[in-house]
Amino acid sequence: MNLFTQIHEILFHGKGGYDWNTVYSMPIWLRKFTFFKIQEFYSEESKASQQAGQGKNKITAVDPSGKVNTPAFMGASKAYNKTSYK
Repeated sequence: MNLFTQIHEILFHGKGGYDWNTVYSMPIWLRKFTFFKIQEFYSEESKASQQAGQGKNKITAVDPSGKVNTPAFMGASKAYNKTSYK
C-alpha cells in the first residue's frame, strides 16, 4: 500500500513531470528521495502561505463576511485609476 501511495503522490504533485511506469520502475532510494523532496516542498509552501495570511496590520478590500471595506478598496484602486483619456 505504501508503494502505491508514494507513486500516487509523486504523480499527482509532480504536475505531469512523471508517468506511472517511470515512477514504478525507479530504484527504491530514488523514489523515496523524490517523494520526500516533493513532500518537503509542499510543506514549506504551506507554511509560507500560512505565515503570509497571519501578517500584522493586514487590510483587505473584502472582509470574511463578504462586505467591501470601502477605504481599503479606494486606496488599492487608486493605482489603477487613469486621470485622462486621449
